[in-house]
Amino acid sequence: MTDSSSQTLNIQTIDCHNEDPIAALSELRRKLSPRGDIVSAAGRQRTIDLFGAPLTPQQVVEKICSDVRAQGLPAVLEYTAKLDRRELDVDTMRVTAEELADAHAAADEEYLATIRRIRDNVLEFQQAILNQDVSIERASGAGRVVLGQRYLPLRRIGVCIPGGAAAYPSTLLMTAVPAQAAGVQEIAVIVPPTDFGGYNVDILAACHELGITEVIRVGGAQGVAALAYGVEGIPQVDKIVGPGNLFVALAKQHVFGDVDIDSIAGPSEVVVLADETARADFVASDLISQAEHSPGSGVMITWHQPLMEAVRAELIAQLAQLERGDLARTSLEDYGALILARDADEACRLSDLLAPEHLHVSTANPESLLDKLQNAGAIFLGHYTPVAAGDYVAGPSHVLPTGGTARFANGLCANDFLKRSSIIRYDEASLRGDAGDICRMADKEGLTAHGASVSVRVGASDV
Repeated sequence: MTDSSSQTLNIQTIDCHNEDPIAALSELRRKLSPRGDIVSAAGRQRTIDLFGAPLTPQQVVEKICSDVRAQGLPAVLEYTAKLDRRELDVDTMRVTAEELADAHAAADEEYLATIRRIRDNVLEFQQAILNQDVSIERASGAGRVVLGQRYLPLRRIGVCIPGGAAAYPSTLLMTAVPAQAAGVQEIAVIVPPTDFGGYNVDILAACHELGITEVIRVGGAQGVAALAYGVEGIPQVDKIVGPGNLFVALAKQHVFGDVDIDSIAGPSEVVVLADETARADFVASDLISQAEHSPGSGVMITWHQPLMEAVRAELIAQLAQLERGDLARTSLEDYGALILARDADEACRLSDLLAPEHLHVSTANPESLLDKLQNAGAIFLGHYTPVAAGDYVAGPSHVLPTGGTARFANGLCANDFLKRSSIIRYDEASLRGDAGDICRMADKEGLTAHGASVSVRVGASDV
């Protein structure tokens, strides 16, 4: 923490009365989109040391995934030793039932009570939105056609929990519990073999509390590849969810098609729409809360001019008092903005252009703006609904689309762990009723065997 009087904040400021904001916001959106080709000098040198060449992150991920696919567990363990500096084998990479139980016994009881309350909140919401089987009937000629849609849970999923800079039990709750709500029976959790990951009491205790028994001390691209392809001790999964660093994100992208994934996550983001009733200290705290992920983005859009400088002053004061203030300051200067819109309508249009992961509508009547907002992963309404409530306890998953993908993508939910199959049943009379339309379409498309598969059942004269 530092003295706020000695600090400045070089955050981008945009006044829509005097400049076109589109170019500036497009550049901000570009910087926040996952690119995978930007690496620090130290990162480049480490890549050369480990791989003998200045590989790009994509090339690193491709090599790791290819080696795991070809060699199986030995490649996973070799990369774990190289990248995480942990020598593991097929037995020590797996957290034992005794270790999980011991961590649970050693954990703070108030923490475990919090885990239970959050689990219950998440289950309540996720079960309420769960898709249900559907069946309808309609007449066709003299018969009836029965149509349905059936939902079944995925058999087995993998959950990635980060563990480099901090422990993230909230990510476990927001990924595993929606899967449990959907009825998934096998949940494999991978965590890097670090003090914040596979050796962290709070993470292991939360796994035990949730009834998760398969916890594996493997992270990074090699962990994603192990889940995707299956190796000794880690059977293949059907879907991989959960956040991670750039290499985890690129590995999920690489293995998609062999398995399903939730998304390719980029830096965390928040846009705050604020009117004259918003408190500057509240708004500043919202912006910092996402910027402290480092990288993370915080953007305020207001149509109340006095709020601009008030929020800037609050940012400077609060950053000076926070443990991760310097990291958050860098993120705000690189990826943040304070924007003065002409009115609420323009503010909503600019928010939709950014399509943020989190959108906080901090206005007197936030519901009145909902119809003007299309693109956001999660929307938080009112002055007393900080993003942290959604990150930790509310019920919807905090795994949300980033990098502008909220234009077309959705946040993770229980329904993402369901497979759906359409079910169709004709009797002879109903097939006769639809035969003419089927054969006519088959003829138009030149697929004569399609038509023949109908006429052989009902007779060519009835088509």
